[in-house]
Amino acid sequence: MSGTVALVVGAGEGRRFGGAVPKQYRTLAGEPVMRRALRAFLEHPQVTSVQAVIDPSHRAHYDAATTGLDLPEPVAGGAMRQESVARGLERVAALKPDRVLIHDAARPLVSAAVISRVLAALDASPGAVPALPVADTLKRGDGGLVTATVERQNLWRAQTPQAFRFADILAAHRRAPASGLTDDAAVAEHAGLAVAIVEGAEDNFKITTEDDLVRAGRLLGAGETRTGIGIDAHQFGPGDHVMLCGVAVPFERGLIGHSDADVGLHAATDALLGAIGAGDIGSHFPPSDPQWKGAASAQFLRRAGELVAARSGRIVHLDVTLICEKPNIGPHRSA
Repeated sequence: MSGTVALVVGAGEGRRFGGAVPKQYRTLAGEPVMRRALRAFLEHPQVTSVQAVIDPSHRAHYDAATTGLDLPEPVAGGAMRQESVARGLERVAALKPDRVLIHDAARPLVSAAVISRVLAALDASPGAVPALPVADTLKRGDGGLVTATVERQNLWRAQTPQAFRFADILAAHRRAPASGLTDDAAVAEHAGLAVAIVEGAEDNFKITTEDDLVRAGRLLGAGETRTGIGIDAHQFGPGDHVMLCGVAVPFERGLIGHSDADVGLHAATDALLGAIGAGDIGSHFPPSDPQWKGAASAQFLRRAGELVAARSGRIVHLDVTLICEKPNIGPHRSA
């Protein structure tokens, strides 16, 4: 086979992003981030094959994200990005491609135009990287103090996909040091290969934080504001305190409930679930399930927050109103 292979690398853990779901599998405008990145190459007329590189522990996320896409078995990535790319290159070497595109799975908004530009640059250079000139003033600092202003002339912000003549970048990876090279252009540079700079795109940014995901959603027209309302009530029963918004308020009676009967957190949980159309607290934590007997309601609210985040949502404001004559909650307001 000749042609162009796209290697989409998504084997990272995304520690800076955080959350239960790795960033490359988070939902962006109704579609997982990695699926969007993969589709950009599957739909490009100059790309003949697409290969994903993933963390094996994310296999369930990957399978769900790629349902219906025509893809080969994913490659198991390594501990570092450089190792993951090297493994991917070795896998696709059997296809004997002429060119390869290496792309971050966390860049879901890559355009066909950027892909075409880096491929076109390979006619004159063994490698090409999309990049944007640095516009901000750069400072070097130490101990929280500015130590120097860095000249920004000739400085660029590198993006992906980075394109290479396949045989050249495969050989470069095989000769590269085990670590310390942060992208494939650096691997090529280490091998003495010329890497051309072509025009990147502002929209082709990497999803690194929750704000990046929100920004990407807005660019896709996915931004919307939703409001949820939750109401909860429990009867008084035996006890010496009531739980209100996670605070144990001393009182001569308690509240009856399967969990800790925290009406404040139950109402907040229902509000979040309602805002995303995900049912109510009873459907997620049914009172018939013994595991929730006496459970702290904070975990219900935490789970609702995770579901909001999994749908690329962000909680902007949450307000809880408690209506009660007793106990006196004023002294506990700051808690």
